[in-house]
Amino acid sequence: MNNIFSKKLFSLCLLLSAFGVAPLATAATPEVMPDPFPQSSLETTTTIRSPGHLVLFSPVREVNDEIRSETMARLPVQGEGRLYEIARDSSRAKARDHYRRLLQARGAQVLFECSGIGCGRSNVWANQIFGQRVLYGRDATQDYLVAGTTESDGSRWLTLVYTVTRGNLREYAWIEHLAVEPGATVPGLGSVNNRIRGPVVVPWKGGVTYRFDWSATERRQISEWASDDAATVILTGFAALGADETLEDAMSRATEATESLSDVLSKTGVPAARQKLIIVGPGVPIADPNRQGDRVEVTVITR
Repeated sequence: MNNIFSKKLFSLCLLLSAFGVAPLATAATPEVMPDPFPQSSLETTTTIRSPGHLVLFSPVREVNDEIRSETMARLPVQGEGRLYEIARDSSRAKARDHYRRLLQARGAQVLFECSGIGCGRSNVWANQIFGQRVLYGRDATQDYLVAGTTESDGSRWLTLVYTVTRGNLREYAWIEHLAVEPGATVPGLGSVNNRIRGPVVVPWKGGVTYRFDWSATERRQISEWASDDAATVILTGFAALGADETLEDAMSRATEATESLSDVLSKTGVPAARQKLIIVGPGVPIADPNRQGDRVEVTVITR
C-alpha cells in the first residue's frame, strides 16, 4: 500500500466515521483513529491539516508567552482531533489504559509520556497546544503520551492522548491521530527503534504458583512479535519492596515469577532459547504509574 493509498484510506475512514459506520475490516490498522473509550461521549471533532502542526516530545514550558520544550517538532500532517468527556462513573485512568492497550495492539512505539506537574502547565496544553479551552484543568491531574507507528511501506502515524481532570471534577480526553507526510523527521521514530516492541506490562500475584494479569490480546501480540525465529524475547522481572521485606527476598520473588512466565511462554511457542531473563526486583524505580508493583515487562527485539 503506497502513501497515496494510505491517505485515501484514512480519508475514507474519516468519512465513514462521520456517518457512524465503523470500518471493521481495518479497525486495527494504523490508518484508523483508535476506537473511543466506551465510557465516554464525543464532544467535538476537528480536522487537522497543517504544514507545521506542533507535536511535543518532552514537557512543556511557557517563557515570555512562547512555548518551550526540549524536544518538539512542527510536522506536516493530516488527520483528526477528537474531544471526549469521560463518564462520571468511570475515570481518565481507565481511558488512558484503554488507548494504551489499543496502541500496544497496533505495535505503536511510545515516543514520550508524562503525568501530573511533570507535563508542565495544563493551561498551556489546553489553550496553546491543542486549542481546546475545556482541557484546562489541574496541573497535578493530567497526563499525555505520543506514540508512533511506521508501516512496511514507510508511512508513519502519530497518536496523541491527553487526559485531564478539571476543577469541577469533570474529566476529558483529547485524541489526535495524524498521518505524517514523507520526508519529515519525527523525534524518536526511526528504523532502529522499530525493532523494539513493547513493553507489555504483566502484573503478577502469588508465591508457590503465580497468576498473571494479562489479556488474550496481549498474549497474542507477544506471540506475533516473537513469530520471527530471529526475535529475542526479554522478560524483565520487577517486585515491589514490602515494608518488612529484605532486598534478597524481593529479588527472589521477582526471579520466581519471571521464570514462571518464561515457562508459560515456552509452552505457547516461544522457545526458552530465544528468551532473556533480567531480574530487577525493586532496584530500578520507574515514575510511570502504569509500570508499578510486582510485574514482568515483556519486550521483543526483532532482527
